[in-house]
Amino acid sequence: MAESQVFNDRYEVLQHIARGGMAEVYLARDLLLDRPVALKVLFPEFAADRSFVERFRREAVSAARLNHPNIVSIYDSGKHGNQYFIVMEYVEGRTLRDIIRGDGPLMGDRAADIGADIAAALAFAHRNGVIHRDVKPGNVIVTPTGVVKVTDFGIARAGDPGENLTQTGAVMGTATYFSPEQAQGGAIDPRSDVYSLGVVLYEMVTGRPPFSGDNPVAIAYQHVRESPESPRARNPEVTPPFESIVLKSLAKNPANRYASADELRADLLRYREGRPVAAEPVMAGPDADVTRAVATTRAQGAVSDGTRVLPMAGPGGGGVATMPPPRRGSGAYIGLLIVLLLILGGLLFLLGREVGVFGGGTGSGSVAVPTDVIGKSFGDASTELTGLGLKVSRKDVANDQVAKDIVFDSDPKPGTNVTKGGTVTLSVSSGAPNVTVPDVRGMNFDDARIQLEGAGFKVVKTAKADDKIAKDQVIDQDPKPGAASAKGSTVTLTVSTGPAPVTIPDEKGKDAATAANDLGNLGLKTATTQEASDSVDQGKVIRTDPASGTQVAKGSTVTLVVSSGQSQVAVPDVIGQTQDEATAALTSAGFKVKVTKQPVVSDTDDGRVLNQSPSGGSSAAKGSTVTITVGQKV
Repeated sequence: MAESQVFNDRYEVLQHIARGGMAEVYLARDLLLDRPVALKVLFPEFAADRSFVERFRREAVSAARLNHPNIVSIYDSGKHGNQYFIVMEYVEGRTLRDIIRGDGPLMGDRAADIGADIAAALAFAHRNGVIHRDVKPGNVIVTPTGVVKVTDFGIARAGDPGENLTQTGAVMGTATYFSPEQAQGGAIDPRSDVYSLGVVLYEMVTGRPPFSGDNPVAIAYQHVRESPESPRARNPEVTPPFESIVLKSLAKNPANRYASADELRADLLRYREGRPVAAEPVMAGPDADVTRAVATTRAQGAVSDGTRVLPMAGPGGGGVATMPPPRRGSGAYIGLLIVLLLILGGLLFLLGREVGVFGGGTGSGSVAVPTDVIGKSFGDASTELTGLGLKVSRKDVANDQVAKDIVFDSDPKPGTNVTKGGTVTLSVSSGAPNVTVPDVRGMNFDDARIQLEGAGFKVVKTAKADDKIAKDQVIDQDPKPGAASAKGSTVTLTVSTGPAPVTIPDEKGKDAATAANDLGNLGLKTATTQEASDSVDQGKVIRTDPASGTQVAKGSTVTLVVSSGQSQVAVPDVIGQTQDEATAALTSAGFKVKVTKQPVVSDTDDGRVLNQSPSGGSSAAKGSTVTITVGQKV
C-alpha cells in the first residue's frame, strides 16, 4: 500500500508496522482528531469472503465495547473501496514476543506482573461476553513505562472456530497457544483463554512454549494428548509456586483449570506478594489432571493429614506438606496399612459394581444414559429415557445457542450408568435469555446500532421526517427502553430524516410581495430577480427557481423571477425610406406601424418617410407603435 493513502478521508497511512495472520497493520494519523492510530487492513482473500467480513465487522463492534487500561481500544471500523479495516489505539512499545526473544526467559516476579495484567484484560472481556481466542505473546504490547496492553480482542473470533487447522491465516499461525478444546473444535469458554495464558506464562519463564512441531496439526495434537515438560526442568530458577500456577492453567480438562481469569490473576498477585498460592502442587505427567482433581485445596496455607494440621513448607505456599514416615513394624505403620487396604477394597467394590460383578454396572439393574438425548426435543428425549426404565426431570435454562425446547445437557451425563428407576435431569433450552433494552433515543443512528448490537440485538431502521430532531438521530425505539427482550431479537429504530420537504407552489402571475408571503408561510426563504417579459405584466412573477412542484427542504431559498415589463428593442431608423420599406423594417423588428401624411412639393419627398416617433436608434418596448410621417405631393 502506498504511503499517504487516506482511508475514508480521515485516516492517513504513514508507515507499515506489521503483518499478521489476517491483516496488515499500519501507523496512520487520524486527520479529524489529529492523533496517531493503528490501522489494520484485512487481507484481500478474507475481504472476498462475505461471511468472514460480516463476522469481522460484528466482532469489531463487540471489541469496541471493551474500555479497560490493559486493552488496546478500538476506535472505528469500516470499508474503503474493497478494503475492510479497523482503527485501534496506537501503543508505543515492544510485543511480549520480541521481549522474550530479545531478553530470554523472564524472572518469575516480572512474568507474574505481566501475566496478572493480561489476566485482568481477559477477565474484563469475559465479563462483557468476549472471548479472545488468540492469546499469545505477539498480541501483548509492553510500553517503555511497563504498561501492559492486550490487542486483537474479538478479532480472532471473527474466524470460524471450526476452520481446518491447516488453513492459511490466524488459525494456523497460533496453534502453539491453542487450548485442547480449541484444537479439537469443541465448545469454547473463558477457560480456553486461561489455558492460552498458561502457555504464555510457561514461555515467559522458560523462553519457549511447552509444545512445538513441524506443523499446526502436530502442535494441536500435543495440546490434546501430551503433558508439558515441567517448567523447572527447563529453567531451574522457576519457583515451585509459580510452576503450580502454570501447570494448573495448562490442565487438559477445563474443570481442573482456574475457573476464571480473575482467579488466575488473584493467584499471580498472591505469588507476587509472597503469599501462599491457591494452586495445589501438581505433577507434570499423564496423571496430572487426576491428581489435581482429587487433591485437597491448599489455599489457606495448610494441609490436613486427618489427625492434625501440618504447615506447608516453603515461602509462597508452593511446598508440599510432609511428615516423617512411621517406623516399620510400629503400630502407626500397621494402622496406616489397614486404612489403605480398606480404601483399596472400597475402590475395588465400586469398580466391581460399575462393571456388573456385584449386581451393578450395565447388568439388568442399571442402564447407560443415551448420548443421543442431547439435541432432541424434550418430548422425544423423555420418551426414550422412560422406555429404558428411567425417570425424567426437566430443568428449563435460557440458552441463546440452542433452539427452544431442545435438550442440551443431562445430569447424569450421557454415557453414565444409572440404576433403573433412577432420575435423569434434562437441561432444556427455554430460548435466548431476556436482555434489558438500552435507551438509545436521541443518539446518532450509528452509535445506537453499535450499542444495541453489542447488547445482543438486531437492528432495523425506519425513517421519519421531524422538524425538531436533527437528521440521523433516533426519535423512538421499539421495544421501549428498559423492556426485557430475548437476546438476538430485533429492535426497530425510528430515525429522523430532518424536516419534511416542502413542495414549491405555482406563484406565476402573482405580485412579488404576495408570492414571497406564500413561500414564507411554508418555511422557505425568498430572493428576487427581474426579467423582461412580453407576456407578464411588470411587477408580476414570471416563474420560481426551483420551479413550482419541486420538493425542497424547509429553510431553502426560492428565487422569484419578476417581470420588469416588455423587453426593450432598438427602433430602426427608417427616415428616407419608402413607406413600404419602412413598414417592413419596423414590423420585422417587432413594432406596430402608424402612418401619417404630410404635403410636399418635391418629387423626391413624395412617398418617403420624412419623420418617425420614437426616433431611430432609441429603445422602445417590443410590440409598441412607431409613427412614421410620409410625404405626399400636392
